Formats: sequence, structure tokens, C-alpha cells
Amino acid sequence: MTHTTLWRDARLVTLQPGSAWAPVDDAALLVDAGHIRWVGPLADLPAALAPTIQAEQSLGGAMVTPGLVDCHTHLVYGGHRAAEFELRLQGASYEQIARAGGGILSTVAATRAATEEQLYASALPRARALLAEGVTTLEIKSGYGLSAEHEARCLRVARRLGQTLPVTVRTTSLAAHALPPEYTGQPDAYLDAAIAWLPQLQAAGLVDAVDAFCETIAFSPGQTRRMFDAARALGLPVKLHAEQLSNQHGAALAAGHGALSCDHLEHLDEAGIAAMAAAGTVAVLLPGAFYFLRESRLPPVAALRAAGVPMAIASDHNPGSSPGLSLLLMLNMACTLLRLTPEEAVLGATRHAAAALGLGASHGQLAPGCAADFVAWDLDHPRELAYWFGRNPCRRVVRNGVETCLKDLP
Repeated sequence: MTHTTLWRDARLVTLQPGSAWAPVDDAALLVDAGHIRWVGPLADLPAALAPTIQAEQSLGGAMVTPGLVDCHTHLVYGGHRAAEFELRLQGASYEQIARAGGGILSTVAATRAATEEQLYASALPRARALLAEGVTTLEIKSGYGLSAEHEARCLRVARRLGQTLPVTVRTTSLAAHALPPEYTGQPDAYLDAAIAWLPQLQAAGLVDAVDAFCETIAFSPGQTRRMFDAARALGLPVKLHAEQLSNQHGAALAAGHGALSCDHLEHLDEAGIAAMAAAGTVAVLLPGAFYFLRESRLPPVAALRAAGVPMAIASDHNPGSSPGLSLLLMLNMACTLLRLTPEEAVLGATRHAAAALGLGASHGQLAPGCAADFVAWDLDHPRELAYWFGRNPCRRVVRNGVETCLKDLP
């Protein structure tokens, strides 16, 4: 028999579609085998369920939301790029640095030089920082190895983080991130090689989705299409770094492949928005990169909103363009910089972020059948998740029905 626990004394914000934005007082969650069996005001608990309760836990009147979902990170890498940050402050652009051999390729060199244990040891505190703020689901991309050996190494580290820490990890192959130095001037030959790795990575259980960087400094729409065709032939869903620095019409291309998400989107046009809306593709906005690169062109939030495209928010943690490790700060930036409402921002780090990972209705909301991932906050209203910054209001975290002892994380 499974252990059924009633988590009571909650000010509950379920974030179910159509649910109220304000917390419901004196609410509870009935958790069985790591999933929510029932949720609602305690007074409405069905009498037939009461005999099944084997234990009770008080949430102390705290505001409770679904666990946060960080749906776009590059958490596994070697080194850092603080020197490039200084160069940009002196006037160099992200593109100029990349074309001079810096940027992604400098991280590739550092990542290749690191052992698997070193990569794990450096990624572990980054993951812990996100978990400490209520993240219970996390996407981790490869893309800093750019060879069969090193891409697999990074993805193994990502899987290991999910096995070591109380967090659900979804892994994404981003071999089409940049052209490695041994393939200089041979992008199509490199794509041939990267496509050939995919079946091996999939067979090893290392890949949940495939991503690409479609940009003037990375891969063309035609090359991106080749990678996506290969991924879909293997039954792997796709997503895309799209329209960050220019409009390559990558969003429409990705939507045509049924993409889970298109990410960044500062240069997204109406055709791309229409294609995403038709495909049900999530727009993942990355305010940390927008801020850190001092971009001035906003993603078309109002047009995405009008078209009914769901908007997610993620940290985009990476060493070059978004070295932040606070998803809560990204919620504030999404409101102050990108003009989202607090409700849109919170949904963007829960329900819509889960959709961007292909998790459907199983994560990002509190409803019967969902994973029992929830967070108790020292807050009165969910709008405060996007209001405060510089403090951590996370009081307690429960993942798969088991409370996480944050201070004892490995």
C-alpha cells in the first residue's frame, strides 16, 4: 500500500486553467505515490477519501504554489566568460566576440578540457541555487561539447544531476549550437556528424529533445531543418533558439516541425507568431539574456498575447549571456523589462514552462493526477513572486510528495 499524506493548512494557488489568481485559505492536497490525488478547500475533502489518509503535514498557513519549472538552461559547462563581459562593456558586441573566436567556442574549449567529474562538480552548486528558490523541474541543454564524446559527457552529467538532486531533469541535445574549430568552414559536414550522433545519444537514454541555434553566427534555416528532420524521424521533439539577434524565420520553421518551444524571439515577426499559435508552440522569453546583453529590441509580447501564444520564462543560465541563477529574478525582469503581468510571469515559470518541456498537464499546476511538486512561500499573494528580488521567500519544497531538506542538498 502506498503512503497517502494530507498536506493541510495551505493558502493554495493551484494555477489550474481558469482558476482564481488569489490564494484559497484553509486548503489542502492529498498526495499518494508521488502524485496529487485530490486538492481543494479542506472543508470539501470527500468523506470517502478520509479513511485513506495515513499521515498529515501542516503547511503552517503558507502560500503554496506548484514547483517552479526552469525550461531553458545550459547548466553544464567548463570555465566562465567574465572577460567577455568586460569587453562588451567596452563596446564589443556579442556577435563581434563570437566571430573573433570567443563566445560559445571559448566555453567549448573549457568544457572539453574538463573531466566528467569536474563538470559535475561545477554544475552541482548551480543546480542547488535554482532548487533553493523552489525549482522542482529543470531543463539542461548540451551544446558546449560539439563532438560525440563531449556532447555525451555533458548529457550524462545532466542526467546525473537529476539522479543526485531532488529535481526532475529534462535533457536537450544542442549539438547544433556552434561550429567547432575542427569543422571550420564545413558546417554541412559538421551537421552530418551531429545528426549521426543522435541515435547513439537516444539509445543511451540521454536525450529528451533536440534544439538548434538558428542565427547568422550559427546555423542557417536549411541546416536547422536537416537537424529537425533527423530528430523527428527518431521521434524526438524539437525546440529552437529563434530570432534572438536577427529574423531568420526560424520560429515558423520550428513550428512547422511541431516544436515544443521557440526561445528568445526578440526579432520574431507576425508570420512566426501565427505559425507558433497554429502549432501550439510555447514562446520562451529569456529576460536574463536580454538584460545581460543590453538588448534594446523587445520580444513582441503584446502580439504573442493577442495571438494566444503561451509565454514561458526561464533563466537561460549560461556563462556567456545569462550567468544568473535566480528564476525569481527572471520573473521580476519579465515584468519590468519585457512588460509581462505578474500573473503571466508566474504562469511562465510553472504551467507554460512545463508545456515547453513537453510535460503537458503533469507539472506546473496543482491538480489531481499531477506530480506532487509544490512550494510553500513566505508570501501573501503569488504576485509577490515577481515583485521581490534579492531575497528568497522559499520556505519549504516538496517534490514527488517528499519534502526536500534544502540545507542538506549534496
